[in-house]
This record gives sequence, structure tokens and C-alpha cells, in this order.
Amino acid sequence: MKAIERRKIGAFALAALLLAAAPAHAAFRCGNRLIAVGDHVTKLLQFCGEPASVQSRLAQRTFTTDTSTGRIYTLPGFVEEIVVEDWTYNFGPYQLMRQVRLENGFVADFKTLGYGY
Repeated sequence: MKAIERRKIGAFALAALLLAAAPAHAAFRCGNRLIAVGDHVTKLLQFCGEPASVQSRLAQRTFTTDTSTGRIYTLPGFVEEIVVEDWTYNFGPYQLMRQVRLENGFVADFKTLGYGY
């Protein structure tokens, strides 16, 4: 095998590895606007409107996030109580529904559900 072919295969393998390591989705669309992890609830309301349903709960975690740097710190003996909300958006029968998890008013995660109603 020629050296050029080996480099091409190596570059392809590296690109595939990097794509596999990247998050599956970093943002989703509401109309023509993007909502990403870390966005504030006001942006979510402005771009997506009111959700079809909201489920709220309190949770405790043993780590905290520095909002200025985004770094996560584990603090022994530290327990932080957070408000977790799951907002479900129903965009109608021809579009997929979205469930957005908010933690203390910021988008923490989202997932795609089945078609709406």
C-alpha cells in the first residue's frame, strides 16, 4: 500500500472518530431559530413559545457549574438543590415533538419524541 493511500485512510479514520465522539445534537430548531444547551429559558420562550406541558421537580446534585467558564466542579460534602423542568413542545401532527430539560432556568438537554397530535 502506498504512503499516500495510508495517509488518506488514516485521515478518514480520524475524521470518523471525531464525528463519533461529538455530541449527537448540540442544538435544535424552533422555526428558523436555534436553541442550544446553555440557553436561558427566556430565549426558549421567545423562540418556541409556551410548551404543551411542563413537569417540575427538585433534584440534588453533588457538583456545581461555574456559569462564567462552564466548568463543572465536584465538591465533597456539597449538595446543591436545583429545579428541574421538562417542557414538552407539540408542533402538530406533521412534526416531531421535543422535550427540553431545564435546570435552574437553563437548557440542559433535549430529546426528540414521536410525531405530535
